[in-house]
Amino acid sequence: MTEARTALIEGLMDRFPDIPREAVVKEDLLRGGIAFDAAALSDNQDGDVKPKSYFIFSFDHGTLPELGQAALRRPPEEIVLTGGPYGLRRTVVSVRVNPASPYRVAPGAEGRLGLYLDGERIADVGLPPMPEYYRHTLASGKSVMEVAPTIQWGYLIYLTVFRVCQYFGAKQECQYCDINHNWHQHKAAGRPYTGVKPVEEVLEALEIIDRHDVAGTSTAYTLTGGAITSRVGGLDEADFYGRYAQAIEERFPGRWIGKVVAQALPKEAVRRFHDHGIRIYHPNYEVWDRRLFELYCPGKERHVGRDEWHRRILDSAEVFGPRNVIPNFVAGVEMAEPFGFTRAGEAVDSTVEGLRFFMSHGITPRFTTWCPEPTTPLGKANPHGAPLEYHVRLLEAYRATMREFGLSSPPGYGPAGPGNAVFSVSSFMDTLPAQPQEAKK
Repeated sequence: MTEARTALIEGLMDRFPDIPREAVVKEDLLRGGIAFDAAALSDNQDGDVKPKSYFIFSFDHGTLPELGQAALRRPPEEIVLTGGPYGLRRTVVSVRVNPASPYRVAPGAEGRLGLYLDGERIADVGLPPMPEYYRHTLASGKSVMEVAPTIQWGYLIYLTVFRVCQYFGAKQECQYCDINHNWHQHKAAGRPYTGVKPVEEVLEALEIIDRHDVAGTSTAYTLTGGAITSRVGGLDEADFYGRYAQAIEERFPGRWIGKVVAQALPKEAVRRFHDHGIRIYHPNYEVWDRRLFELYCPGKERHVGRDEWHRRILDSAEVFGPRNVIPNFVAGVEMAEPFGFTRAGEAVDSTVEGLRFFMSHGITPRFTTWCPEPTTPLGKANPHGAPLEYHVRLLEAYRATMREFGLSSPPGYGPAGPGNAVFSVSSFMDTLPAQPQEAKK
């Protein structure tokens, strides 16, 4: 089976020579996960390797009880690939653990870590160093990693300030999402996993990061969490997330690019985000096809509806400017059985229809490579995710559509281009041409 995997990636590299080889390998790792030798695991917060923070979803192919040693000694947050027979340029990959993966990170004979496939070393592996700010705790004793973890090789502070979603149950939850299960599994394991993070603790964690991040690697923060359909602490979604932005921007004016992931809200609510200092808005539309959206996002369909969701995305561009509205979709669920497309070309065509809709208005969607988490309905039915060919063809189509509409890489994602990108949960930034870096404000 694994020999077929080598043939698969090399065949796609040959068929799509304009797609960076780095992106082909990265997409395969993101969709199928990585196994880790014990020598490649972290010592949690007591070691020299930055551990995986489980900041919102599990992004694993097994539950914590199924991961064995990788659940006790966390894997690294990300890995960086270089070299090997494909001559890989520096490629940052988010870690998605799968003990059954044909890819394995393990030390070679000389002790240096490598990525192995079919018993062959295909890349050298670098691990993220433990940042100094992770070695400090808040007055409450909580770790910075628990309150304000960083990802994308330190570029992004990920503030999941509400760790459950009010779309709950089979008739509400998005069918690919394990946010609620991830909350329950961490609590069951006795791990600290704060449901609603106090504003004061977020500010305290950011002060520690700001003080110890002397190189200024952290450049942006994202405020996110589950959907709020009623209220949390007496606040609706815009005011709940907006109060964190207001506090951050008052305490640290201009220090980071402020981003928020929230539902597609009415324009007056979106304006509150902007008034509080947020500069980039991510009202994720998840999947383009109407039938699949209704099936896969039943809560969003019931509470807002697909057409209204899209109208609100366009309206938000009047508040933030089109370039600063960046809705995400979950690349791969288009092909999830039993309802999805059965041919990669059809699935890509559907996705491109959505890209053209938004890009024709100057809005640049981005995407996360679907990880089929096993506690979700789509993950259970599709343990191997979408075919790798879909992901490679999507990268080609995405880049071509951006070129057609004269768009460049979106702001708030760090550098673009193979060997430069730090965005770790898909390869779209690795595939786009390099661009000058954006200002923080």
